[in-house]
Parts: sequence; structure tokens; C-alpha cells
Amino acid sequence: MPPSQPDAAGSRYRKRRAPPSQDTVALRSRSDATLHSVGSKLDSARLYFVCDTRPGGRPLEQVLGAALAGGVDVFQLRDKEACDDTLLAAAGIARDLCREAGALFIVNDRPDLAVAADADGVHVGQDDVAVQEARAVVGPDRIVGLSTHSPEQVDAAVGVDYFAVGPVNATPTKAGRPPVGLELVRYTAARARVPFFAIGGIDASNVAAVVAAGAQRVVVVRAIANADDPCAAAQALRDELSEGRHIGAA
Repeated sequence: MPPSQPDAAGSRYRKRRAPPSQDTVALRSRSDATLHSVGSKLDSARLYFVCDTRPGGRPLEQVLGAALAGGVDVFQLRDKEACDDTLLAAAGIARDLCREAGALFIVNDRPDLAVAADADGVHVGQDDVAVQEARAVVGPDRIVGLSTHSPEQVDAAVGVDYFAVGPVNATPTKAGRPPVGLELVRYTAARARVPFFAIGGIDASNVAAVVAAGAQRVVVVRAIANADDPCAAAQALRDELSEGRHIGAA
């Protein structure tokens, strides 16, 4: 998968694109039962997969369907280059696959598209739409997630339903952003009051160390998107996460 642009580029990208029409962006109310279900799924989520509209150059449905079968709990559609029509088409595919699998579907950066696609929520970066602004658009019934990269940002992550911590390791999906290592994972594990996910260069070879540092949840991109067998890749990660959780509870 081609490297994604850093958060600052995402801000420029957002400005140069026209928003969906008012006919497209129609707020959909959600029942209390649906909201409870979304919260429960987030609490129990362990494996979070992020990719663009053509993961590894393959159709989204092919890779995402296999990843969900392998145990992915949350999927985020993140594509800084696709136009709104392409994103909405891909979002429709992802939403349906996630709902069939009982997984959560998140849209990156664009709260307006998250609503238009009837996604479960939106994820924003430090240089994207502010958390309060994202919440105002998606409403109280959808998830708002946030990227964090330092202890100060972790401590300031309020008003969100979850946040991501990283990049733990160097990764081309966050070009130019230095890795934070496992120390920030340890810091977060001791302080987080909402679910958090470790992210950045995580795969089956190093996820055990991330779990040992205190993360119960991880985000992966290339480990699944570029895998020859996305289902097996997801299963291998789930196995490591389950083993780490068992050891931690012993």
C-alpha cells in the first residue's frame, strides 16, 4: 500500500476538496440499543485494521472480507488521495461487510463522510478537525477517535471514545514521524480512562512486546493489507493478542 501522507498533508487535502452535497449528508439518528452495541464492541475490540480503497492493489472487499473473517474488530477506511465519490462507494462496501461481521466501521479524518456513509464513527489526527468539531458533526451516538504521539497528547485526549498511541515503530504510513517506542505505551496503559490502541509498524513478529508493555489493543495497516493471506495474518495477530491477554490475567 502506498505510504499515506502525514497529518499536516491531511489538513491541506481536506481544504482542497468540496464537501458532499446536503442531499448526501443526511444525519441518521441511532437508537439507544445501537449506541449500546457500538460501545460494547469498542470495549471488547482488540484488532483494528486500517487501509485505503485498494489495499495492496486489490479490491477492498477481497482484503477486508478476509481480514474480518480472521478476527478484525474495527476497520478504518483511510485514503488521502481518493475523491469523495470513490470514498463513499468504498465506505458502502466496508460498512456492509463490517455490519455483517459484527465489526465497527470508522472513517478517517472526515466526519461529514462518516455521517454520509452511516459509519460507526470518525478518527482524526492532531492536525485534522478538532475533536469538538468532529463530535458536533457526527453527534453523540457515533465514535470519535484520536491519534496521539506524546504523553502530553495522551493526557489531553478528552472527549474521545478511544485514542491511538504511536507510532510505536517506524512506519512508512506515518512518513516523517519518529517512533515513540514502547515507553509511551507503558505511560498510556497506566493512565488511559478510555480504550487505547497501539499503532505503528506492528505485526505478528513484534505484537507480543507491545502487549507486554500494556496494550490490549493494536492497530495494523501493512501487516494485513499487504499480506498474501489477510485472513491468516489477522488470525495470527489475534492469537498473539489473546495469548498476551491470558498471560496478563494470570
